[in-house]
Amino acid sequence: MTEQRHAALGIHAGSAMEDGDAAELLKRRQILRRTRVLTVVVLILLAIGAGRTIMSRMANARLLEAGASEQAVQYVKTTMPKSSAVGQDVVLPGTLQGFVQAPISARSSGYLKRWTRDIGSRVAKGELLAEIESPEIDQQLSQAVAARQQTASSLELAKSTVARWEGLRKQDVVSQQELDERRSGLAQATANLAAAEANVQRLRQLEGFKRVVAPFAGVITRRNVDVGDLIDAGGGAGRVLFQLAQTDPLRVYVNVPQSYAHLVRPGQPVVVTQAELRGQKFVGEVARTSASIDTTTRTMQVEVALPNKDGALLPGAYVQVALPLAASQALAIPTNALLFRGEGTRVAIVDAQGRVQLRPITLGRNLGESFEVLDGVSAKDRVVLNPPDSLADGDLVALAPAAGEAAAASGAAVGTVAGREAVGAKGAP
Repeated sequence: MTEQRHAALGIHAGSAMEDGDAAELLKRRQILRRTRVLTVVVLILLAIGAGRTIMSRMANARLLEAGASEQAVQYVKTTMPKSSAVGQDVVLPGTLQGFVQAPISARSSGYLKRWTRDIGSRVAKGELLAEIESPEIDQQLSQAVAARQQTASSLELAKSTVARWEGLRKQDVVSQQELDERRSGLAQATANLAAAEANVQRLRQLEGFKRVVAPFAGVITRRNVDVGDLIDAGGGAGRVLFQLAQTDPLRVYVNVPQSYAHLVRPGQPVVVTQAELRGQKFVGEVARTSASIDTTTRTMQVEVALPNKDGALLPGAYVQVALPLAASQALAIPTNALLFRGEGTRVAIVDAQGRVQLRPITLGRNLGESFEVLDGVSAKDRVVLNPPDSLADGDLVALAPAAGEAAAASGAAVGTVAGREAVGAKGAP
């Protein structure tokens, strides 16, 4: 091979090598450019994601801070005292009594000859209940009748004597002194006859008391004697022969506490129930009241008249008397608004500035779900419901929203938090 050929081959080989290096360099530059662009894009995306994350966290922090500050505020529910326009039934225990009931005793001493009515018998007024045998009274009556006849004979003699002596006096046969003595004897005989007549009447009344009769219509509730018993009219346990009670109507005496006494009036209807007579109610009315408070029990006695035409109720039975009392128009607050502290009963009042005032009150009637307040609150006060034990005088509170408003606010807050968390999750790398 010649030098020229070698030189030509050498030139072509060098040119080929230079073209290959240039292409390789261009390719490397393109890769480097693409890598830089991709790196910039990635950095921008990372910056955007970091910014969104920071913003989301800041928003969440602000929301948590607002929620914490909101929870730090003590919310309370309040109500306004209302007038007690609804009446109340006060149930009190009582014992049934006959409208008229009395022990039947004897006015004549002797032995019981017979009795005609036993316990449970309904008797009319004047009906014979028993007979007493008293021979001593019979003899005394006979003696009194004889003494009256003797006195009557003496009176007739005294009258005729006075008539004769008055005639003799006109003839001036006897003195005036002797005539006055005869007239005095006539007056004495007249008085003796009147005394004898009164004694006879007394013994005849005692004879009438040998027949024991019912003083009024009713039911025999007790018989304490039997045939042959010695009846002593002078007193003692043997004096009571029968117990008689009038069962229609009946009486019920109840003791009404002082706090309700001013609401009871004669003529008020009442409802009487007995545990043994389930489902039955008996309507009566207040007949009268004692119109005074017993200083020992601080109660007022009330008498209730109760019709008992069918005889379903028995005297002596234990019953419950429901007195429907009229409304007192006093202010009433719910029971769950009361605070029982060592210094007494209190209620929490919220003023216009949201400050709590623990105010002492005076309670009246217990209406079940509410109490009457006699003193301590007005109709314009806001009373806290279910006050916590930690509530103190001067605490700053906020009024809780209504149920609908609270639910709407809670839903809106949950939606806001969820939306922010979703946005943050999308922006996170």
